[in-house]
Amino acid sequence: MASSTSTNPAAPSHSTAIDVTVHPLVLLSAADHYHRTCRGTRKRAVGVLLGSSSKGHIDATNSFAVPFEEDSKNSEVFYLDHNYLENMLAMFKKVHAKERVVGFYSTGPQIRSNDLRIHSLVSRFVPEGTVMTDTVFVIIDVRPNRESIPTTAYRVVEEVESRVPGEGAGVAVAEVRKSFAHVPSLIGAMEAEEVGVEHLLRDINDPTVSTVANLVKAKLSGLSTLTEKLVEMKDYLTAVSEGRMKPNSEIIANMQAIVNLLPNLNVEELVRSMLVKNNDMHMVIYLSALIRCVIALHDLVLNKIAYNDEAGGGVGEEVKKGKEKDGEKKEEEEKKEDK
Repeated sequence: MASSTSTNPAAPSHSTAIDVTVHPLVLLSAADHYHRTCRGTRKRAVGVLLGSSSKGHIDATNSFAVPFEEDSKNSEVFYLDHNYLENMLAMFKKVHAKERVVGFYSTGPQIRSNDLRIHSLVSRFVPEGTVMTDTVFVIIDVRPNRESIPTTAYRVVEEVESRVPGEGAGVAVAEVRKSFAHVPSLIGAMEAEEVGVEHLLRDINDPTVSTVANLVKAKLSGLSTLTEKLVEMKDYLTAVSEGRMKPNSEIIANMQAIVNLLPNLNVEELVRSMLVKNNDMHMVIYLSALIRCVIALHDLVLNKIAYNDEAGGGVGEEVKKGKEKDGEKKEEEEKKEDK
């Protein structure tokens, strides 16, 4: 037995997914896939993520779409084309040999009951003999009104639940269930990808929007995202207090750390200084807007006068005629006084 075990190849090591970095090419591919097949419907697009992983850090650098259909009435019925998936993987290996399957994406925008089954199917295509990292599930939200990061990543975890089979039997039965756990997701790009994204955004940029408007819009989007996170924390704590969810010590400890890091905003000096600074800034903005409006009106009047003078019989000639009439009236009045 000892000799046989020594000749067996070593099993590949396994690492847990720590974070997921999604590259711009994946976002563009997922958005294009959704607009080609699912736009205007309640369907969602599903595809495979390709990339690399190192010590739990996953880089999703590429992706391709997969034919996918699911029954809207029965959530257990869905179709995923295995032959198409195998053929596409074989062609990608010929072009990008270092990229392998690291998970799959969906346009969601939420987790559905079929996602665990899709995850188990996609995990079969991970090449054997490599350093295995958990395949991830990334929801790419393609809705245009989303102001935060459009990606949300998950990994599959196993939870052991004990249940009693019946009233007479006092022995609890342990049941292993799989569920999704959140993984931090990032948006990253290599130098060549950054150049391409800049060229794309150059055509989308609106030069009529001022820098102040962009700054205000960024502040509003940041505050709206903060509001969403606070509401999510509140809903979680409410569900835990009512017994609808199990308490997680790590989540509660993170919430406590966030609350402890908040500054004390009830100090009178801080409130007064913020009000004074805001009033000064708004006064400058108001005065500059008034000056800008007066200058624009002045330029408009000058342009109208110049145009009328060139066209003839305009405002300039009417002013001259009015001055001549006033001069004649004054001369007649002076003559009457002399008489």
